[in-house]
Amino acid sequence: MSLLATKINLLTVLVLGLGVTATWHTYSTDVRIQSASQKEIPQTAPPTSPSAPSEPPNSAQLRDDIKTVEGLLSASPRSGFADRGAALYFLADHYLRLGNRVKALALLNQCVALDEGFDPTDDGNFVSLKDDPGFRQLVQEVRRSYPPVHRAHVAFTLVQKDLFPEGLAVDPTKRLFYMSNMHLKKIVKITEKGEVADFVSPDLYDLMLVLGVHVDPADHSVWCATYPGEKNRPEIVHFDERGQLVERYTPPGTGPLALNDLALRDTREIDVTDTRGNRVYRFDRTSHRFTELKLSRPVFWPNGITISGDGYVLYIADLLGVVRLDLKTNQSEDVVPAPHDTLAGIDGLYWYSGSFVGVQYGTGANRVMRWRLSPDGRRVTSSEVLERGTELVKNPTTGAILDEQFYFIADTGIDNLDSDGKIVDKTKLDEPLHIAVVPLK
Repeated sequence: MSLLATKINLLTVLVLGLGVTATWHTYSTDVRIQSASQKEIPQTAPPTSPSAPSEPPNSAQLRDDIKTVEGLLSASPRSGFADRGAALYFLADHYLRLGNRVKALALLNQCVALDEGFDPTDDGNFVSLKDDPGFRQLVQEVRRSYPPVHRAHVAFTLVQKDLFPEGLAVDPTKRLFYMSNMHLKKIVKITEKGEVADFVSPDLYDLMLVLGVHVDPADHSVWCATYPGEKNRPEIVHFDERGQLVERYTPPGTGPLALNDLALRDTREIDVTDTRGNRVYRFDRTSHRFTELKLSRPVFWPNGITISGDGYVLYIADLLGVVRLDLKTNQSEDVVPAPHDTLAGIDGLYWYSGSFVGVQYGTGANRVMRWRLSPDGRRVTSSEVLERGTELVKNPTTGAILDEQFYFIADTGIDNLDSDGKIVDKTKLDEPLHIAVVPLK
């Protein structure tokens, strides 16, 4: 056991000795946007007394989530749930939102003791603990254990300061990048020299907040997914290679729904994550019908999504890890992370030569990672940190792979947007936008 784990376990014992039984939900793209405006997920203020904690309006949902995740933990490994650290981090967040600071800190200590890379230091969800001596001690130990890793560099700089991007895709034949814009609700194209031009102009097709983008290699057309925005209209939208609208579709049903990222499976179907609704949809490109996928466990804030190189396995990232769905049998299971690592909370997720490459926010501290997989794609055999703890992962989201290199949006600024894509604080529009790149070979 590492010195860090030993110290944390001792602190956990002390906390649990107070009679609190120990039993994460961190920023996904949607949470980052909401927290800027404080519209849907308010930060829980510290309770004024143990007997009268303040609770947010969504306390019933938080308790339901806690019950589900505690059930996954108690049934593991029989349930197939693979990442205990991710569950503990999720639960710590939820208990803190309900005003239970002692239990939240105990859970954080248990999580960090597993040495999976979790670092709550700058996680906005734990801001109410920043003055707690136990929390300060925890983050000091964490930072010593996980120093910065710097391997990427700036590929190009975009001078326009109000782009607020989320999705990035590349057409390897044309050698053009496509980047979504949440504030201006458009898509831009970027050359390898960093030259930017509108691909889909703002207001031309009345788009809502544009998130995930994907290039169809068959015809160089572009698909995107949108958040509901002020008109409550989440969609997947298809443009031809000139940026002209081809088709657009909205999933059926009621309730919270926000389309985030998507993956194309040749010309047959598109799989898309619904972050607010905690669902994943399959869109049939012939019948134009959406079908909700049935998975082995509930997903929480599903985000990144990718397909294996042979096209037969779909991978879906959420706050608890990555779910593997066999597209031939429709059987699903959690991908097992490598020892002392986690797959929790991956925003951009990409298949590359039998491995995942991804931008990960779910550990609390943003990082860019590569995870090598077993031949059957069911478990991670080794993990590699490509960038962590630097200015290039200040606020990253997604990326794209070109010529054995991973390009990623380094500093999106989307935590300065509200849920309708409006700027919260214009005085923060000081820095240009950087696209960084890191070699994969």
